[in-house]
Amino acid sequence: MRYLAITSYRGTSYCGWQKQTVSKLPSIEESIEKVISRILSTDIKIYGSGRTDAGVHALGQTFHFDSPKELDIYKFSHSMNELLPDDIRILSLKAVEDIFHARFNAKAKTYIYKIKNSKVSDPFSNDLEYTLSQPLNIEKMVEASKLFIGEHNFQNFTSKDEDDANFVRNIFDIKITKENDNIVILMTGDGFMRYMVRMIVGNLIQVGLGKISKEHIEKELANFDRKPSSHKAPAQGLYLKEVIY
Repeated sequence: MRYLAITSYRGTSYCGWQKQTVSKLPSIEESIEKVISRILSTDIKIYGSGRTDAGVHALGQTFHFDSPKELDIYKFSHSMNELLPDDIRILSLKAVEDIFHARFNAKAKTYIYKIKNSKVSDPFSNDLEYTLSQPLNIEKMVEASKLFIGEHNFQNFTSKDEDDANFVRNIFDIKITKENDNIVILMTGDGFMRYMVRMIVGNLIQVGLGKISKEHIEKELANFDRKPSSHKAPAQGLYLKEVIY
């Protein structure tokens, strides 16, 4: 039987979602696989909705796996959370059709990026947000963010080498809010390539700092001579909020 799980995790101590042969740090994927395999006494492979980079967090990452037997969902979830590290948690588990795929059936994803715009960082959340001491112009960032909404070729906003869809993705919405020193960027789209969210946020930060203009972003979106952006926001401020099916 096939099951779909929603998991949250703090990515600070991991090399990312996917297993890495060259990293000394564990991955989220292998940490979960080891626990499921232990409970079911057989090797289990899980399939995530996509990758998250080293240091990136998740509030609602999803994955599916096949079990050789029917599971008691409550007991199985409880057992997983008892065995998993404290920085990984299973939020929900449900049975799905055998043809379901956590990655290929996803219709949209929402990411959050957190910025603390303050001269003094918070020692209790340094790895959970990006602290930026220079003041940001939120109005200019909001105006520039509108350029990314819609269907565009994002080849200059990803490090991905090749793409079957020619780097074309559709961003449905970007919201930027500020409360005191805390800035939150919420971004929803039909799919995001490697470093795409971080490069978009990185460019919005540069606009907010007055180092580039929104016209610069327009040119990058229209430029078909590929040159990936050098503006990439740090990993620790990024969260995968939700995968929509």
